[in-house]
Amino acid sequence: MHTTARAEQAVQAEALFGHGPTWDAGTASLLWTDLRSRTVHRYAPDDTDHSMEVPQQVSAAKPRSRGGLLLHFDEGIALYDSDGERRTWLTFWARDGFRGGETTVDACGRAWANTVPEGEHGDGWLVRVDAGGAAHVVLNGISAGNGLAWSPDDTVLYFVDGATRRVDALTVDPVTGAASERRPAFEVDGEPAGLCTDVEGGVWVAVQDRGEVRRYAPDGRLDRTVPLPSQRPTGCCFGGEDLTDLYITTAREGVTDPAPADGSVLVLPDAGTGLRSHTFAG
Repeated sequence: MHTTARAEQAVQAEALFGHGPTWDAGTASLLWTDLRSRTVHRYAPDDTDHSMEVPQQVSAAKPRSRGGLLLHFDEGIALYDSDGERRTWLTFWARDGFRGGETTVDACGRAWANTVPEGEHGDGWLVRVDAGGAAHVVLNGISAGNGLAWSPDDTVLYFVDGATRRVDALTVDPVTGAASERRPAFEVDGEPAGLCTDVEGGVWVAVQDRGEVRRYAPDGRLDRTVPLPSQRPTGCCFGGEDLTDLYITTAREGVTDPAPADGSVLVLPDAGTGLRSHTFAG
């Protein structure tokens, strides 16, 4: 069903490819990236949006338990100190023709990241990275790795393989990180991009060719559709003091006649109640 709720501009920006929104509860701020412009942003509500340039395309930034950030670059996963001055490669997989996709962190502090082939490739992958840097390939043959999000009990990982136009699910052992039973969760009428989950088990999906964000119930039923003032939403996450505001990144890339909101970060107040994100243990 449609809703009368309206999304507002939280960050007025002209991001080429806004990506990977993450609420950092430790600093009460939103982390997001402009993938194409090679910048990492941190936005505190009622404050300015601060940015940091990095040396290559960056698809996600996640807080670390030791301070600083985990960054998902095209060439792998790197750790930055809290001052942003020192970078350490955690795992390095540089391969031509691929860029970084989505990233999430599980309840044990491990990072899960996927890749997007740029071109005719169909062999992207999903990898789990432990705090010490050991990388374990979970899935191969992914055509376009997009959204990643956890169920409330941390036993199901939802993910998007863009070419399939659906959201799939993996069963995950929250202690060992072992993953199995890939299966379709629900079909999406459109091109699903980033996603997040709420405390009721609903899955929120940014549909990048429809200018919408949608909520799907735990049984896969389409529950809610929210039209947006941006033509190309790319990701979403819950944030704010009570995790009730839905933040949505957008892109100007691929938009023929950009509107003022294209490339900005949007917020849908009081959309629901989200799950607290985990921090990387390394």
